[in-house]
Amino acid sequence: MERTWRFSQQDIVEAVDAGAGRKVFDLQLDQLGPYSLDFSRSGRHMLLAGRKGHLALMDWQRTRLICEVQVKETTHDIKFLHNEQFFAAAQKKYVYIYDKRGLEVHCLKDTTEATRLEFLPHHFLLCSVGATGVLRYQDTSTGQVVATHRTRQGACDVLRQNPWNGVLCLGHGNGTVTMWTPNITTPVVRMLCHHGPVRSLAADTQGRHLATTGADGQASARQLLLLLRSSMLLLLAVKVWDLRMLRPLHAYFSPSPAECCDISQRGLLAVGYGRRVQVWRDALGSKAQSPYMTHTLAGGTLRDLRFCPYEDVLGIGHSGGVSTMLVPGAGEPNYDSFVANPFQTSKQRREAEVHSLLDKLQPAMIVLDPGEITRVVREPRDVQKEKQAAAQEANRARLEEQRQKNEEKKRMKGKNKPSRRQRKKQANIVEERKPGIKARMREQGVSAEFGHKQPRAEPGVPADVPRALHRFFKK
Repeated sequence: MERTWRFSQQDIVEAVDAGAGRKVFDLQLDQLGPYSLDFSRSGRHMLLAGRKGHLALMDWQRTRLICEVQVKETTHDIKFLHNEQFFAAAQKKYVYIYDKRGLEVHCLKDTTEATRLEFLPHHFLLCSVGATGVLRYQDTSTGQVVATHRTRQGACDVLRQNPWNGVLCLGHGNGTVTMWTPNITTPVVRMLCHHGPVRSLAADTQGRHLATTGADGQASARQLLLLLRSSMLLLLAVKVWDLRMLRPLHAYFSPSPAECCDISQRGLLAVGYGRRVQVWRDALGSKAQSPYMTHTLAGGTLRDLRFCPYEDVLGIGHSGGVSTMLVPGAGEPNYDSFVANPFQTSKQRREAEVHSLLDKLQPAMIVLDPGEITRVVREPRDVQKEKQAAAQEANRARLEEQRQKNEEKKRMKGKNKPSRRQRKKQANIVEERKPGIKARMREQGVSAEFGHKQPRAEPGVPADVPRALHRFFKK
C-alpha cells in the first residue's frame, strides 16, 4: 500500500547498508556524451561508450578503471563478447574489437555503418544492424560471417535479442517488429506494434513478454484535446506483448517519447524518456496502476539504460555522463557459478572459456521455439495410415509373386536321388571337363564310373579266373 514511487534515491541510499550505497554514483562526462553502456554477464564489469569516441571499461563494483581509450570518431554502440576480456564497438564505418587493455584486436570490415550490436553468448555470434538495413551474424570464434540478411525495411536503430531462444528482434521506422534467425532469410515473425517508429524494445528472460516503445498510444479525451491543440498528431505509448500468442496485452501512456526500455531478471520494466526514468513492477503479466520507482536526472537527456545482472542496480547513459540508481528486487539474488560467476578467478575464467567453446551451439539451432530441437517430429495420423497401408500392400504383392514362382517349378519323382546326383557329378568331372583322364584310367584298369582299380590279367591266365587262383597257372 506504500507509494514507493515517491521515495527518492537519496532516501534509499540512506536506508541501505554502506556496501549497497556505494553502488550509486554519477559520472559527469558532459563533453563526450551521450553515452551507451553494457554490463558483463556476471554483472561485475561495465562498458561505457561516448558518442564522441570515448571508450572505457571499469570494475564498477570496486570503482576501478581497467582501461580507457579515445578512438576519435563517432561511436554508436558497445557490447561485451563472451567475457570481460574482449568487447566490440560500432564506430563510424566499421566494427572494432578491443581487449581489456584497450588495444585494437580486429577490424570487421565486412560490417559497415553498424549502429546497434548484440552478442549471443551460447552461439558466439556478434550481430549488427545499421544504416544499410542489413543484419549480419559473425562467429567470433572463427571469424566467419555466418549469415547476412537484408531486412528491406530501411535503416534500423533498434536491435535486441530474446535471451530465451536467441532470436533477434528488430524495430523499424514503419512501426513493425521483425524477428530473425540466421538460418532463414526472411523474418520468422512480423508484427505491427505501433503506428509510428519503434524507438526501443526488450524481452524478458523467460521469452514470454516483449515490451516496445513507439510514437503512438492511448490517451484520455482531455489529453487528446491538448495534443491536437498543440499540433501533435502522434501519441506516445509503451506496449507489452505476449510472445507465445503474438498479441498485445496492455499499453502504458508516456507523456514524451520513450527513448529506451529494459526488463530485469525478476521482470521489472524500466522506461526512460527525456530526463525521467520510471520502473514498473508486475507490469508484464498484468497492467500496473502506478510505477514502482521514479528518478529524475540532474542534467542531460537519456540515451540508454540497462539493468545490471545479479544486482539491484539500473545503469543509465545520458548526454551528461553515466549514472546508476538502486532498484530493490530487480536482480536475481542466486547466481549459478557455471553460468556467470561474479567472483571467479583467472583460472576459473580460463576453464569457463574452454567449456563454453566446447559447448558452443550451432547457428542452425536458433529457432522460435527451442523445444522443437528435442521433440520428435511426428507425421499426421492420416499420413501414417497411408504409409502403413502401402507397406502392407507391398508385402502382400511380394508374397504372392513368390508363391507363383514356386508353383511354376516342375517336380519329377525319382529324378533327384542323392546317389544319382553323385554319379552325375563324377561323370561330369571325368568325361566332360577332363576327357583325357578316362583314357588313362582305362589303360591302368581303373573304372571311370566309380574310380575303383580293376585287376590286370596276367599272361597264360584266363580272364574269368579269380585272382586268388592265379598262382596255380604260373609256370
